[in-house]
Amino acid sequence: MCFSSVLSVVLYLATPSTQKIRNAMTAGLLGIILTPETGNRTIAGVPWCADNGCYTLGDTFNPDKYKRFLDRQPTDDVLFATAPDVVGDAKATLERSESWYKELSDRGYTPALVAQDGVEDLMDQVPWDQIGAWFVGGTTEWKESGTAAECTAEAQRRGLHTHMGRVNSLRRLRIAAASSYDTVDGNYLVFGPDKNLPKLLGWMRSVNSQMTLGFGCAP
Repeated sequence: MCFSSVLSVVLYLATPSTQKIRNAMTAGLLGIILTPETGNRTIAGVPWCADNGCYTLGDTFNPDKYKRFLDRQPTDDVLFATAPDVVGDAKATLERSESWYKELSDRGYTPALVAQDGVEDLMDQVPWDQIGAWFVGGTTEWKESGTAAECTAEAQRRGLHTHMGRVNSLRRLRIAAASSYDTVDGNYLVFGPDKNLPKLLGWMRSVNSQMTLGFGCAP
């Protein structure tokens, strides 16, 4: 897959697990992503998002626990909160998310639909008037596809905040930047957080300091 595009500034959302990471967040270099399982907290003035954790929890996702988690968080700096999804299945995700948009809005969150494989065939069923963010999940192959980029472009035309999940390499960060995503997240800092932090910040400088860049074909 080849890219040649104008890049936009993209913000990386991570878990605030160490003091060095929290310092980078306070300095405006990173944002925050929280799930019911992380046990971390927001930082005043730092943009953050709430993720349901369905990707890792699977069938053990507890909707009541997610609601309690959302109710505990301050919403002043929140970007969005994801409605529950089904990994790799757009139809099942649309059905599962349907009852959650009002739940999220009533709690002060911008509802995000997690886009999954096959959503390109269901774009007329997306509740555009009930969501404010487009979170690209799905399988790796679909996430990096031109199809996913086209769906994201439609969400951008409609004024939605766009986000790509599971961005754990410079290559994928460049893919996200080439499609003008607003934010991304990943678990790159989960293992060896302080060691990997300088590498991640270097990726961000590399991407965000260049207005144009031609990408090689992904291996």
